[in-house]
Amino acid sequence: MDLRKLSSFLAVVEEEHYGRAAARLFLSPAAVTLHVQQLEREFGTRLLDRGNGPVVPTIAGRRLASHARALLAAANAAVEDVTEAALAPAAAARTLRVGIMGHGSAEVTPAAVNAFRRARPEVPVELLQLNFTEHISALREDRVDVAFVRPAFEAEDIEVDILTAEQRIVAVPARSPLADAAGTGVHVADVIDLPYLQLPRHTPRNFTDYLYFETGEHRAPDYALTPQDILTSVAAGRGAGSGLKSFARYYPWPGTRYVPVLDAPRAHSVLATRATDTNPEVRIFRALTVALAREMSTLEERLDTSTRERK
Repeated sequence: MDLRKLSSFLAVVEEEHYGRAAARLFLSPAAVTLHVQQLEREFGTRLLDRGNGPVVPTIAGRRLASHARALLAAANAAVEDVTEAALAPAAAARTLRVGIMGHGSAEVTPAAVNAFRRARPEVPVELLQLNFTEHISALREDRVDVAFVRPAFEAEDIEVDILTAEQRIVAVPARSPLADAAGTGVHVADVIDLPYLQLPRHTPRNFTDYLYFETGEHRAPDYALTPQDILTSVAAGRGAGSGLKSFARYYPWPGTRYVPVLDAPRAHSVLATRATDTNPEVRIFRALTVALAREMSTLEERLDTSTRERK
């Protein structure tokens, strides 16, 4: 797929106008129009609606725009990396340290690590487990280069890319009255007063708000730093935990039940990196991860739509 055509198409989507897109790219409007038309012929479908108002993407166009952003970002990262390699003296590849909180961003995490290893086989990769207090500190203290953490957060010195958006769940003992709702779900009002496992005082506020649904006040006697800590206490009937829906796939645990929280806002897992990091391997890993997350999200949406249609 020609990156020039993708760049022209994406500029029209973002500018909502062929003329402004052409000016931004220092091309003629005719050249930009031709690029879009060639893409539409390649895909066999209309990508942009050309009405009297702003130019807007069709459903197919919106999906292509998402992939185009990721592909262009990956291409730019590759160009920068090759240029730096050509100008810099040969040196041993620096290890890329990948921090992962719990199960990270579900299936996106191993897919991203494997894609990076295929793309950069000469770069050693070290996987480091992060606990619930480390999603910012591990980066700031230069213990990891990238981090798969949750939930989404804002920090001046940290870049955050949202990778997944998932339904919330609670983990309760199998003998809990809520366990019977594992197949049907409950509401926030039903779980807000559960005795959630405690977190250390230095845990970032955004993570405690996430874990306790912001307003939950009851606390269990035990503390938790890892998913295993939560599940061990939950199975023993000493408290409850909360997380993302994918948690249940990664941590089947005897004596526990996972109950969907139907009206809780969907929560995000993210890839976090230092805003000032100039390591080209970080840029490449980030571009690959974002591209894979978008591709896997699109595939999941298609599967969900197909499943609903069959029903």
